[in-house]
Amino acid sequence: MMTEGMFTNYFLPGIWITIQVTLYSAALGLVVAFAIGRLRASRLWIVRFLAGCYFEIFRGLSALILMFWLVFALPVMFRWQLVPLWAAVLALGLTYGAYGSEVVRGALAAVPAAQREAGIALGFTRFQRLRRIELPQAWPEMLPPFNNLLIELLKGSALVSTVTVADMTFAGNLVRLGSNESAPIYTLLLVLYFVMAFLLTRGMRLLERRAKANVGQGRLRASLAPREEAGEGHGALTAGGAR
Repeated sequence: MMTEGMFTNYFLPGIWITIQVTLYSAALGLVVAFAIGRLRASRLWIVRFLAGCYFEIFRGLSALILMFWLVFALPVMFRWQLVPLWAAVLALGLTYGAYGSEVVRGALAAVPAAQREAGIALGFTRFQRLRRIELPQAWPEMLPPFNNLLIELLKGSALVSTVTVADMTFAGNLVRLGSNESAPIYTLLLVLYFVMAFLLTRGMRLLERRAKANVGQGRLRASLAPREEAGEGHGALTAGGAR
C-alpha cells in the first residue's frame, strides 16, 4: 500500500524533475522556434532551405527515438556521453521547437504589410521593425498555440522515464513495483499531470490577456498621436494669430 513516505521520497522529487524537464525543454524550444521561424522567412533562399530542412527533419522525428539515440547511440558513434536529463531536454526542445517555428512563422507573416512599410518609411532597420512592429503584434497570436505546445511538452516529458530520468512517471513505476498497486498509483499520476497542465494553462491565458491589452494600448497611443500633433499645431496657429 502506498504510504505518505513513498509520496515524499519518490513523487515529490519526481514532480520537481518533471518541472525542470518541462521548463528547460520549453526554454530551448522557444529559442529554436523563434530562430527557425524567423529564418524560414529570410530573403536568402539558402537560409530558407536550411531552416526548412530543420523543420521537416525534426517534425518527422520521434522524440522518444531521438532520446534513445542521444543516450545510447551517440556514445557509441562519437564517444560523447550526455547526461540522460540533458539528452531528454535536448530531444524534447529540438522536437517541439520545430513545431513552434511554424507558429512563429505564421504569426509574423500575419502582420499586415502596411505595418512593415510604415517601419521602412520611418527608417527602421530590419531588427527594429521586428522588435518594435512585428513581434508586439504577432506575440499575442503566438500564445494560444504555444499554450497547446507547452501542455503537449509537459505530457511528453513522461518519455524521459524511459532513459532513467527520475521524473513523476519513473517514480510512479518504482512505487508500483514496491507496493504491487497499479490503480492508485496511475490515478495519482493522472491527477498530478492534470493539475500541472491546468496551472500552466491558467498562467498562459493570463499572459495572453496582458499581451493583448498591451497591443490595444499601443494601437490607441498610435491612433491618438496624429490627433495630439494636430492639436498642438492648431494651438500654435491660434497663438500666432493672436499675436
